Amino acid sequence: MKLLGLLRVLQAAPQEAGAKSSPDLQGMLMHHLADGKEIDFKILGHGFVVDLEKYRIPPIHLGGFSLDLSPTKHVFFLVLAAAILLAVTVPLARIFRARARANEAPSGFANAMEALILFFRDEVVRRNIGHGADRYTPYVLSLFFFILTMNLLGLVPFGATPTGNLSVTGALALVTFVVVEISGMRTLGFSGYMKTIFYAPPGMPKWGQAIMLVILTPVEFLGKLTKPFALMIRLFANMTAGHTLVLSLLGMIFVFSNLALGKWAIAGASLGMVWGFMILEVFVAFLQAYIFAMLTAVFIGLIRHAH
Repeated sequence: MKLLGLLRVLQAAPQEAGAKSSPDLQGMLMHHLADGKEIDFKILGHGFVVDLEKYRIPPIHLGGFSLDLSPTKHVFFLVLAAAILLAVTVPLARIFRARARANEAPSGFANAMEALILFFRDEVVRRNIGHGADRYTPYVLSLFFFILTMNLLGLVPFGATPTGNLSVTGALALVTFVVVEISGMRTLGFSGYMKTIFYAPPGMPKWGQAIMLVILTPVEFLGKLTKPFALMIRLFANMTAGHTLVLSLLGMIFVFSNLALGKWAIAGASLGMVWGFMILEVFVAFLQAYIFAMLTAVFIGLIRHAH
């Protein structure tokens, strides 16, 4: 069904001047990947379109800045991901609490989730952060499941991927940056934290320390900024690239639709490759969520053990 929706978007794409049989593939890609004010629930001409412009919220003016909180396609699916997580995790928490009181192990889906949670706690959080790591387990797990849900929503019919938006990945990276730096301040103290920026190697003469301080201070400061930047770009680029590749392969069907011979072979090969990449995209959705959560734990562990 997801492929039918993508084919419908391709087929309905605007025609370029002088090329009546060739859809505007660039416009189709941007329509599917970029944020927008509409959510399309149509397949082969049947269905409906939700116009989010009807639910526009007046912008909030703060001095010279304007804050627009109006819903968009990516905002809708971001909120949907949060609602799905609440619908799944709240009942799970109740099951865990009831089984713990009865001194019984959970079964079925709850058992699988418990195994995943324990894996993250033991192999990701504790292994990378060390002593006092358990307090960070809820945050790392929240990151993993929230990002995973947003990634998977882009693979369902009519879905969109909020993590294909730099604003979303940037906000996630910014929150991680704040958590990492505050963790460092609380663990190292103010003076210890400042040494992670203003670093002068011990054992050197005063003039050597002064030179190294001048050289290493901007390097250390930029190093703090490059970590969240890498988190933001990695997640955005991987999710956008996968969808771009899938849509480009589907576009081959229409690009070569005028061929007298071989067009059905191209269509079959295109659909076969798309199915393969869709399966790969499921793996990438899990992988990128895991990498974001794991690197968050790594960065917290690095600053807590800055020595």
